Amino acid sequence: MKIPFSPPFIDPQVEKEVLDTLHSGWITSGPKVQALEREMVILSGAAACVCVNSWSSGALLVLKWLGVGPGDEVIVPAYTYAATALVVLHVGATPVMVDVLEDFTVDPEAILKAITGKTKAIFPVDIGGWPCDYEKLKAIVERADVKKKFRPGSAIQQQFGRIALVSDAAHSIGALYKGAPSAKQCDISIYSLHAVKNITTAEGGVICLNLPDPFDNKEVYDWMKLNALNGQTKDAFTKTQSGGWRYDIVSLGLKINMPDICAAIGLAQIRQYKDCLLPARKRVFDAYKKGFGNVTWAQLPLSHDEHRVSSFHIYPLRIKGIQEAQRDSIIERITAAGVSVNVHFLPLPMLTLFKSHGYDISEYPVAYDNYSREISLPIYPQLTNDEIQYIVTTVIEAVESIVAA
Repeated sequence: MKIPFSPPFIDPQVEKEVLDTLHSGWITSGPKVQALEREMVILSGAAACVCVNSWSSGALLVLKWLGVGPGDEVIVPAYTYAATALVVLHVGATPVMVDVLEDFTVDPEAILKAITGKTKAIFPVDIGGWPCDYEKLKAIVERADVKKKFRPGSAIQQQFGRIALVSDAAHSIGALYKGAPSAKQCDISIYSLHAVKNITTAEGGVICLNLPDPFDNKEVYDWMKLNALNGQTKDAFTKTQSGGWRYDIVSLGLKINMPDICAAIGLAQIRQYKDCLLPARKRVFDAYKKGFGNVTWAQLPLSHDEHRVSSFHIYPLRIKGIQEAQRDSIIERITAAGVSVNVHFLPLPMLTLFKSHGYDISEYPVAYDNYSREISLPIYPQLTNDEIQYIVTTVIEAVESIVAA
């Protein structure tokens, strides 16, 4: 049996929406993007949503709006995908890495210790769709002693009067925190719509705005739409609709808009997400939980607790009592049996770029321990019960062949 890790969900509704776009004669940013933004507002609970061409470009736009640049610091977990820190480097700021907790989320106490007068933003990450403890994070940025340290470097930062909370919600479309969408918990949350995500546009991202007073979320939305298209006062669709060709460039914008042909894929998926796609992912997660529930060496990921519910993006299984080399051998055996698995993630300090900047994995022991024993199992709606059972059996056989050796 051959089981891929994360094939895209393409059904007749997706095909119909994409063909509708192709036949419309309009494939770049237009009505499909606008429709997807409206659907994302409903799903995320955000005041406004901006579709862009990737999570990374969305994060760059947010940092640009915040005025983060050289001399500034942004706190990120050491355990995340590289993009979380790369965007900070791209604007000339410094990623300040902190360790994580056993549940993969960033350690609030480590954040508190890392804050300096240069800290302008914190990027918590929902690994696998498991929300961070946002109540603790919000309490940190509102602490009087933390606010006293804050040194605003732009008009936007001055309006905040504190460190901004920007969630890397790449994995957490559909996750809940205290009964509400987890994307509502930060000033700004950014989804990924990459090919392997719960909802995809092939490539894409969504900036979810939840800005407090005195910010006007509609005004910020307008600024971001403008600056996602070169700072141009009219997009191409608006120009054709109004019949007016004249436009202006009013700011140093980026070119990161999402095209309609991509939005069409996500639009068809999001309309099925709550009632079909998300429950289907939970079905797979629960089947793994049952399949590994009585295995003594298995450390199972959380699906929910008193305040949080996962989006079931991946199943990050950890094996108790093994070393990194053993984990790698286990993966080789699983793969040889036809099951594609992954590891989420190589901690940032283990990557060449970040090592060259002086980051050392020994300073992040929990991140390394989580990584060294983790194997991400496939979760997607198309998985059949027989395939799930084959995955469970294959993983158990592979682990026990290595652990018992």
